[in-house]
Amino acid sequence: MSAVTLSLENKVALITGGSRGIGAATVRLFRQAGARVAFNYRSAQSTAEALAAECGGPKLCAAFAQDLSTPEDGRTLVRRTGDHFGRIDILVANHGVWEAQDAPIATMSDTQWRTTLAINLDSVFGLIQTAAGAMQQQARTSTPTANAGNIVLVSSTAGQRGEAFHADYAASKGAVISMTKGLATELAPHGIRVNCVAPGWVRTDMSAPTLADADASRRVLSLIPLGRPADPLEIAGPILFLCTPLAGFMTGEIVNVNGGAVLVG
Repeated sequence: MSAVTLSLENKVALITGGSRGIGAATVRLFRQAGARVAFNYRSAQSTAEALAAECGGPKLCAAFAQDLSTPEDGRTLVRRTGDHFGRIDILVANHGVWEAQDAPIATMSDTQWRTTLAINLDSVFGLIQTAAGAMQQQARTSTPTANAGNIVLVSSTAGQRGEAFHADYAASKGAVISMTKGLATELAPHGIRVNCVAPGWVRTDMSAPTLADADASRRVLSLIPLGRPADPLEIAGPILFLCTPLAGFMTGEIVNVNGGAVLVG
């Protein structure tokens, strides 16, 4: 009896926010599964280039300096991936911003609100729009297949239950969940599956200030039955699974990876 493998051989994946945290773990895991991978970074050039080299260099793993704060930024990144690798089969929209400092809605600045939605939502629209179009075009010009592409959006428990003092983040991640559900039915006839992974607390640079604060960390961990935040690899694993044939009958799903945290308002 042969071993079960999670293979992405002959696939090209674009993973946003790939230079660190969940994104970097996903880049490594996708390369281990055989995919060629493109990812973007905003400012961490040396870290991104080291990761790309670790994962095989430009023929197998490419790092692109690309801001993601407008729809056109997203479109540009997809086009750069296609130009480099010749196609795109998988999109993982993982990037995002979360302001660690609490911001009551009465005093939240327009700048914070607009910046969060621009990065977490507007750029995702551009990414999906162009990636889905490319996947459909590839399907029309190649051997017919029931699996023309996979899109995985990374949301958050905050997108389901909200998060006090972070209305901007919760709104953007809630919108990502709604996009997943709507796009799943829209793109299914084209052979494109759309799913979402919603992490809880994960040990990343973004969460580090909160988890380093003794009182804040105690409050966070008290809401997680497993009693700890996730390791980035524990989020990358479900993302990988959703892009393999073993998840071939899953679309429009919100996969919660939160250590058992109860999703209540």
